[in-house]
Amino acid sequence: MAETGTVYLVGAGPGDPDLLTLKAARLIQSARLIVHDGLVDQAILDMASPHARLISVAKQRARHTLPQDQINQLLVDEALKGHDVVRLKGGDPFIFGRGGEEAEDCKAAGIPVEVVPGISAANGAAAEALLPLTHRDAASAVSFVAGQCKGLTDQNWAGLAGQDRTLVIYMGVATSEMISEKLIADGVSPDMPVAVLEKGTRSDSRALRTVLTDLGSMIARENVKSPALIVIGEVVKRSEAQDKFAQFQTLARQYEMEQHT
Repeated sequence: MAETGTVYLVGAGPGDPDLLTLKAARLIQSARLIVHDGLVDQAILDMASPHARLISVAKQRARHTLPQDQINQLLVDEALKGHDVVRLKGGDPFIFGRGGEEAEDCKAAGIPVEVVPGISAANGAAAEALLPLTHRDAASAVSFVAGQCKGLTDQNWAGLAGQDRTLVIYMGVATSEMISEKLIADGVSPDMPVAVLEKGTRSDSRALRTVLTDLGSMIARENVKSPALIVIGEVVKRSEAQDKFAQFQTLARQYEMEQHT
């Protein structure tokens, strides 16, 4: 009977291969089997041995290559065959990466699990934009939340955004208008600074800045695509993000003047 393999839950970071940990890079290069998400940059996958077997379990909004329970079972089945498995996940496995679910199922099947942390999307994208998530003069607390539509209106975000706080929203592009309305209804100022960090640390990354009331409109105007993070708080003013609200106001004034001439 084959000896049970080990499942390594490895964080691939936000995209830039240079941001991999040394341990993550070593495991990728030596792996014989890699089960990877769609958000893992191709340059990172190219680090794998030509003899490695790569299995994509890419998820997209409203469509999964494999349901999560089947991904968990795939890891278990391969490890029970005696294969070490590198489960390669964008960002960090334990921050909106479902790594906890995968670890639980593997442990229940008696399979050894090792977690290799990665730089989270929030850390990587914010650092690239010189956006401090905490700052002694602006934010002493930071919260990470998921912004998917399911259950959004039922989520209790009271106190997560506002004075001295930073709110980071993952997976919120499609629901940005609802997010803006919900936070304003919960008492957050419509003028609260907001940044949208699109494809952070990748070659086509963008960092855009506006105010909360303009969030949904800006995402539509700028055709922002996932993966993208939304950061809400006074710390946004300290970033190097492009100020799209000021630009929008200028265009709006020009339009009004044209209509009156």
